Amino acid sequence: MQIVVDLNRCEGYAQCVFLAPKVFELHGEEALLYAPAPPAEQAERVRQAAAACPVQAILVGEQAGADAGTGAGADVR
Repeated sequence: MQIVVDLNRCEGYAQCVFLAPKVFELHGEEALLYAPAPPAEQAERVRQAAAACPVQAILVGEQAGADAGTGAGADVR
């Protein structure tokens, strides 16, 4: 599983952090850290987090776009 967060779209609602805290982490008010290739046991939580994102900023797939989540302020674990 691969995930990409569109950081231009993300508004820091932190639903992803609440639903998948082992994959997403919020630092400060705007800096989101995430694991682009989370472990398989986190797959369901990641899918729930993507579905819960109010601005649909989380893309989930087997191979999500490699540079879609590397905009300004991107922090990738």
